[in-house]
Amino acid sequence: MISKWQWLLAQLTRMLWIRASLFALLAVFAALLATAADRVMPEGLPLSIGAESVEPILHILASSMLTVTTFSLTVMVSAYAAATTSVTPRGVRLLMQDTTTQNVLGTFLGSFLFSLVAIIALNTGAYGERGRIVLFVFTLLVILIIVITMLRWIEHLSRFGRVGDTTDRVEQATLSALHNRIDNPCMGARPWLDGVLPADVIPVYAECVGYVQHVDVERLQEAVEGQALQVYVGSLPGGFVHSGAALAWVGAAADKQTLDRLCAAFTVGKERSFDQDPRFGLAVLAEIASRALSPAMNDPGTAIDVIGRGVRVLSGWPADPGTVLSKAIHYSQVSVPPLALGDLFDDVFSPIARDGASLIEVQARLQKAYQGLAAKAGSFQAESQRHAALALKRAETAMTLEEDLTKVRSLAAALVN
Repeated sequence: MISKWQWLLAQLTRMLWIRASLFALLAVFAALLATAADRVMPEGLPLSIGAESVEPILHILASSMLTVTTFSLTVMVSAYAAATTSVTPRGVRLLMQDTTTQNVLGTFLGSFLFSLVAIIALNTGAYGERGRIVLFVFTLLVILIIVITMLRWIEHLSRFGRVGDTTDRVEQATLSALHNRIDNPCMGARPWLDGVLPADVIPVYAECVGYVQHVDVERLQEAVEGQALQVYVGSLPGGFVHSGAALAWVGAAADKQTLDRLCAAFTVGKERSFDQDPRFGLAVLAEIASRALSPAMNDPGTAIDVIGRGVRVLSGWPADPGTVLSKAIHYSQVSVPPLALGDLFDDVFSPIARDGASLIEVQARLQKAYQGLAAKAGSFQAESQRHAALALKRAETAMTLEEDLTKVRSLAAALVN
């Protein structure tokens, strides 16, 4: 599990302005670097480049890159708006973290600044003969990078922000968080299976209202290391907390400094995060399906696609809970409740079964999904049976055609006794 500072750094590097700023600084550095060529390169080079040979190219780059950057920003904002309307606002955050879009905007902005700085330096006489040669080579390299970037951008725009593209990003983020939890069950801490607190514990309260985005379990361990204390985490990533909600509990012997360090290990924000919260990813997938099933969208095909993605995500979870909990414990003084398979089922399937209760194609696909997951046996069979029965009840209250109900009952009979 990554520490709080590593997680914050990862969040920072996903921001658009960070990557664009790095590209811009690199471009400005390249333009200024050519001014030092006269001091380091040998004299008598066979090639001679005049200012009039480079400046027109730089003027073309400066004017065109400003236009292309503005156009790309417009396209990006339009894609965000389309995804918000047709998919879900929660998925737009993943679009904003798209590295291809950030690289494209950074390249275009960097090329504009490179041209602008180079034009200013040329007109001030900062480049000598050898400096103009280096500048010309840099300019050709920038043009090559722009061409490659534009080709990638054209291909990327064909799918960027579409329903399938956004849904796929949500699925991949959910899979990443779930696999991380499988590799680090209970986030590397001791499993807290019964949820029963000892009598001599005191709560660690949240200092603000919001969602837990990250829990630094290593920092929790360090806060109580060397003391006869055990930390019981009560708010996992995705949990909503306020000033009266306990983030965790610790032995009553803990002093104020220890309590403050424990509180600092929890990152609370205004929105849920995909990184440590696989349930959030499943909930967003269900939200995409629910929106597709609304009368305004009337798109059961997207809901059926999400059901398939839900099955694919959950199939990676071990059927035997002991397989997950048997992994090595890295933080023995911290106890964390494990993820419950029933909660994962509820997050992704319950909203779809509710909103698609009257649609035979959705209900039939749900029952087949439950049959596929039940084949994993173990806890999957019990959860599949429970949800198959619930989906059948919802269908019986919403469907009006007896033939449709007969088909759903026939499919559910494989799991519901």
